[in-house]
Parts: sequence; structure tokens; C-alpha cells
Amino acid sequence: MKKIRKTISIITIAVLAFTVISCKDGKKDDAAAPMSNEMHQEDGHNHEDSKKMSADNSDKGESSAIIENYLKINALVADNQEDAANAGGMLVTDFEDFDKSSYSSEEQQELSDIIEDAKEHAEHISESPIEHQREHFDILSKDVIDMIAITGTDKKLYQDFCPMYNNNKGAQWLSTTEEIKNPYFGSKMMGCGKVQKEIN
Repeated sequence: MKKIRKTISIITIAVLAFTVISCKDGKKDDAAAPMSNEMHQEDGHNHEDSKKMSADNSDKGESSAIIENYLKINALVADNQEDAANAGGMLVTDFEDFDKSSYSSEEQQELSDIIEDAKEHAEHISESPIEHQREHFDILSKDVIDMIAITGTDKKLYQDFCPMYNNNKGAQWLSTTEEIKNPYFGSKMMGCGKVQKEIN
């Protein structure tokens, strides 16, 4: 009888010990699980960041097509109405093709407003005489500057200002050179203006 009690006691202790060890192992697994989740989340977060970076790069790529054709309208510097008109036509297409989906809803709304206005001015530039082109280039320049403030650019640009254009109200434009080449007066007053700031 004593042997049976001893055996039962040993079995009971063994079962209890096994249960305690199992519970501890379970807790370790539970503790390990959040870590692996955290690691997974961190890993996921890194993927999100890299996705965002590639989205930013592609956005800059899309806006760079707009900037390229906008800069071609600087043919107005050489009083070249035809080249400015061609660039205006290409710019209309660039604005229509611009993908806003990777921006926040607020930015998308701002970009929609900017693009709607800018597209209209690009259309006018594509079909107008040179003085009318210059009037629309003034407002188009403001739109493109506002757009770059949201999208950024991988291009080094200079924001220039002519104080005399539009009855001394002044007008801005973007160029790739620090040297002033005025698209509003062209050959009449090529050097009129100053650099307001450097972009990028």
C-alpha cells in the first residue's frame, strides 16, 4: 500500500512538474510571438517606406515630364512663338496623364485644382499669338511653382522674377540657369529680372 502511495505521489509530482514546464514554455512562445509580429511589422514598415520612396521617385518622374515641357515654353526668351506653342500642346497631354493617386486626399484636391487651371493656360499657349502666350505663361508659371511645392522635383531650378511685366505688377518663371533670360520681354529686355530662390 505504501508503495502504491509512493508511486502515485511520484506520478502526481511528475505530472505537476510537466504541467509547470509546459506552461512556462507556452508563455515563452507567447512572449516570442509578439516579437516575431513586431519584427514582421518592422519589416513591413520598411517595405512601406521603400514603397513610398519609389512612389516619390515615380511622382518626381511624372512631374519632371511637366517641368521639361514647361521649360520649353521658355522659347519665348527667343521670341519663338511656334516652339512655345508646341511645348504648350505637349504640356496639355502631360497634365492629363499626371497620376495623383499616391498623394494624400488633400494634396490630390490641390493638384486637381492646379492641373485644371494650368492645363487651360497651356492650351492657350498652344494656340495664341506671342503676347497672349506670355500672359498665359505668367499664370502657368505660378501653377507649376505651386505644383512643385507638392510634388518636389529632381531638377535644379531657379525661380526668377521680372518686376516690370504686367504694368509693373511683376511675374515669376522657372529656369534651369542662374543667368536671367526673360521670357516676358524676350529680345527687348532679355536681362530684366532677378533670381528669387533656388529650388532643389
